[in-house]
Amino acid sequence: MHARSLFTAGLTALALVLAGCASTPAPAPVVDTAARNPQLSTLNRLLAEAGLADTLRGPGPYTVFAPSDEAFKSLPPATLQAISQDKSQLKALLSHHVLPTRLTSADTPPAKAKTVEGGELALAKAGPILTVEDAVVTEPDVAASNGVVHVIDRVLLPAKKR
Repeated sequence: MHARSLFTAGLTALALVLAGCASTPAPAPVVDTAARNPQLSTLNRLLAEAGLADTLRGPGPYTVFAPSDEAFKSLPPATLQAISQDKSQLKALLSHHVLPTRLTSADTPPAKAKTVEGGELALAKAGPILTVEDAVVTEPDVAASNGVVHVIDRVLLPAKKR
């Protein structure tokens, strides 16, 4: 192969790498990373209503188990409405989905993890499948600048306080 052909091939490869980098958005805080995902619109609205969006833009690190819109639809409408109308209850519910650490699916041990809300979540793995309580992680390891987001298929309800 001639030097000119090698040079042209090298430039083409560099252009492809740079184009790939340009199309990948830079990691954003967990709340903004979740906002980029169209299947998390209900969660994003509720985070804003609860006043947690600014907190989740903080330094972290955070792991957010983010219920999809379908997960919220599976709650009885009256339950979601009641929680939405009580800001402290809404904040507790959403904080129950957040761990004060960065935990990727590869790093997740079968254990209980303490949430920001103060409760515990049972984490388990079966091969590549990660579960949190009775929820399955449907989209793991969405990188954020201050943590990681895992999309889940259920809303995790905190234990009732006595």
